[in-house]
Amino acid sequence: MAEEWDVVVVGAGTSGAPLAARLADAGRRVLLLEAGADHARPADFPEVLRDAARMGAAVPGHPANWDLTGVLTEEVTFPVPRGRVVGGSSALNGGYFIRGTRADFDGWAAAGNDLWSYDAVLPALVRLEADREYGDRPGHGADGPVPVRRPRGGSPLVDALGAATEELGFPAEPDKNGDAPPGWGPVPFNVAGGVRVNTAMAYLSPRRGCSRLTVRGGAHVRRVVVESGRAVGVQTADGVVRAAEVVLAAGAVGSPQLLLLSGIGPADDLRALGVDVVADVPGVGADATDHPDVYVTWRPARRLSVPRDALPLHSVLNTPDDLEVLPWLKPFSRVMVARTAAGVAGALRRPGATLRALRGASLHRLLDTARRRDDLFLGVALQREDSRGRLRLVSTDPSVQPRIEYRYLTAESDRRRMREGVRLAAELLRTPSVAPLVAERTGLPDDVLASDRELDRWVRRHLATAVHLAGTARMGPDGDPGAVVDQHLRVRGVPGLRVVDTSVLPTVPSRGPAATAVAVGERAAELMTGC
Repeated sequence: MAEEWDVVVVGAGTSGAPLAARLADAGRRVLLLEAGADHARPADFPEVLRDAARMGAAVPGHPANWDLTGVLTEEVTFPVPRGRVVGGSSALNGGYFIRGTRADFDGWAAAGNDLWSYDAVLPALVRLEADREYGDRPGHGADGPVPVRRPRGGSPLVDALGAATEELGFPAEPDKNGDAPPGWGPVPFNVAGGVRVNTAMAYLSPRRGCSRLTVRGGAHVRRVVVESGRAVGVQTADGVVRAAEVVLAAGAVGSPQLLLLSGIGPADDLRALGVDVVADVPGVGADATDHPDVYVTWRPARRLSVPRDALPLHSVLNTPDDLEVLPWLKPFSRVMVARTAAGVAGALRRPGATLRALRGASLHRLLDTARRRDDLFLGVALQREDSRGRLRLVSTDPSVQPRIEYRYLTAESDRRRMREGVRLAAELLRTPSVAPLVAERTGLPDDVLASDRELDRWVRRHLATAVHLAGTARMGPDGDPGAVVDQHLRVRGVPGLRVVDTSVLPTVPSRGPAATAVAVGERAAELMTGC
């Protein structure tokens, strides 16, 4: 006989863990299914997932990484690390924990999603955080599950870049989560004592004794089970799990893939693959947005010592036109590694997985990265793009990843603003404050920087992704033909089914999406329980 629950949540990641925890708090019997490993206590997580100074699990081949590949442009493919473990991508990432802006949330509300305005979501943003610096101020929380910390002290490079942004006329923004005009300021991190505090640590570990919440790792969901037009459970590798309500929280790749595998999506595309159509929902996989970025690399004139266990990020520049310049204080060769010998040995035992993932990356990108792996760099990201990508199913086998087409820089406006961002980064390196620290800018010649045409070519050749995908099952009002869910996150045409993760956001937030993804889980729980 099939199991039966009040709610089954698929995906124990950045949104799914908060959602499941809050639903259990509200009295629902919740089964949380995670394809990756389950770690009950914070101390049970491997060191590579705890260590906030490094991102070793984001390296292709690690078992906590889905090892996806994205097609950024016709010429460029790129590895797309996504978390495959309780905590999801919040267990792998750089710990950057900046909220979406008021303009982001109010823009979604203006498009017909008034339940997602900044003021409507602010209580969830406050509830989720324990902000060390600003927790006692309006608009912030002091006793939430996620610790929020800003780096203390600076370094010669951070101080010089701060002075440079002031020289160029940008304001200080000491609280990046404070609804202030964009500028230069310290990055808030979900880090405490050097540990990357992922959502499983923050939300699930304290509730492990709760009889209403069951977490099951290694659970591979194949599709949503729909009977008489209603979602009644999920099909796993071990059988059917039945529930009064099904929630997909598998991320902006996993959730739309499961919708498509379940016959929910563009009808013609599904029929072409031999999938029985349950609901014709053309927006599934469409309208994908992310943050295209490039790295302006440079070689320091003298050694800029950074402690081994220091975080690789410190402060960031955000501009009024939604460009971001993010300095990295360590080269990738010191960030994208496992600290422990066991972590290194584990990677060496998995050369096949590593090679399978890397073969998805363009050869010239791999060689270029290898040449400049010890340089420092400024990450330049377009935080609000006009181009739109798509995700589509290529196989009915759930183990085959869908095709992720970012279609970056298809809009001229995006190309223009990327040029502006690269030139801004180069200008920062030339300022009187920073220039004495710079021996040379590497990989970006002056003649290329001066020419729009050549700079466009350089950007396309060096393009990367911030891995902040959103919009692949976006919300929208009745009458919006591209909307997959309503603003209660209920899937159109399939009662009993919701999506709760960044795939529902109409556009990617104009800051990194981690904090917003946690808020999505918190806000969804409010909408589902009425409290």
